[in-house]
Amino acid sequence: MTAAEWIALAVLAGALVWLVWAFNRLVQSRNRIANAFAQIDVQLKRRHDLIPNLVETARRYLSHESSTLESVIRARGEAVSAVDALRPRPADAPKAQALGAAEQVLSASLGRLLAIAEAYPELKADETMRSLSEELTSTENRVGFARQAYNDEVLAYNDRAGQFPELLVARLFGFHPAAMLQSTQSAAERAAPRVAF
Repeated sequence: MTAAEWIALAVLAGALVWLVWAFNRLVQSRNRIANAFAQIDVQLKRRHDLIPNLVETARRYLSHESSTLESVIRARGEAVSAVDALRPRPADAPKAQALGAAEQVLSASLGRLLAIAEAYPELKADETMRSLSEELTSTENRVGFARQAYNDEVLAYNDRAGQFPELLVARLFGFHPAAMLQSTQSAAERAAPRVAF
């Protein structure tokens, strides 16, 4: 072999090594998203498991508010379905967006239920209701932390898959951008409280 052939072979081998390295980094990033989603999944399952108990406790006091209770149960079902759809491919952007939308609807329904519960002193004083509300609040905080970790992994993955030269490998092997999960709080809940004197 001539020197030119050796150089060409070395360049080809280097390109192949880089291709494998870039592919493996993208796979690793995608797997980190899956791991981060698994943490969210655990917390969402806990949240979703608390809701029927909360609704059942409230039902004893709010029998005339059945539409509110039914909307919470319906929204919970949609959120559970959205989690189930995202679980096999946690980097799937449309399914992540659907989960975010379903969780926002669930949060809004829960917010209405808890606002109604505030108007009923005997329900508000119920030990089970207080305990479930506290657990739900704690779980919401855990979901927020897990969502942040997930979004950090999605950002790292999207950065890798979107920057040259790894962009070439991402496009060649079908590594599509992942979507971040948005907060389940409404814009009004995220707004800073206004104080007027």
